[in-house]
Amino acid sequence: MKLHSSIRRLLGYARGISDEVLLKRWRERTKNLCKPCWELKYCPYGPLVEDFPLPPATLAEAEEHNVYLRNCLKTGVLGDGRKLDRRRRLFFKAQLRAFRKSDHPAEIPQVIADASCKVFGHLCPVYFAAEPLTETKDRRKHSRTISREVMLKVVRRDGQICQKCFQPVPDNEIEFDHIIPFSKGGTSTVGNLRVLCYDCNREKKDSLNEILAPNPLEHLLELEKGAKKRKGQNLFAD
Repeated sequence: MKLHSSIRRLLGYARGISDEVLLKRWRERTKNLCKPCWELKYCPYGPLVEDFPLPPATLAEAEEHNVYLRNCLKTGVLGDGRKLDRRRRLFFKAQLRAFRKSDHPAEIPQVIADASCKVFGHLCPVYFAAEPLTETKDRRKHSRTISREVMLKVVRRDGQICQKCFQPVPDNEIEFDHIIPFSKGGTSTVGNLRVLCYDCNREKKDSLNEILAPNPLEHLLELEKGAKKRKGQNLFAD
């Protein structure tokens, strides 16, 4: 795959490195770590995410955005129904004038897209800032090998029941699934392993669909709905 110049600048690699070597190094970096929000259930970087590289829009995305801008300029109305003010009109015209097809890649390599934050779009800082050194006695272990001790703990916890189809699994058919796939940086620890049967494990493969929301912004809507509901309950109580 031929990498667009914007992708090479994004990752900060020297010009002399071939596309194949660049992608190989990036895969090595991303497979040893997973986004901390997958494990912690919150982003430890917060707004600092916005200080990290933002992948460029693909050519198709940029052209679709230009269609939207032209439509707004033509109708005088924004996509949400609000009137297009003078400041935005000037900004939209400037964006259209500055557009160059050569600035946008035809596609973004999947390994880079996977490293991008689904909320802000920027590459997750963990792939740039993570260090093997910690204050704890143990370093983060990244190995596909599962110790017998961990296997026994997982089997006992799950009761030898497949955690997808919830059917009993015979001793000789037990398989251990990495909830966060090993290929995505998931560890071989009790908290990231579960018992699956053969069929369910093959169906899941290295998918993240079970743990990632299709649209993370839905969490924001849930928070706003919850806040409005609590506010209404408080008013009723008064």
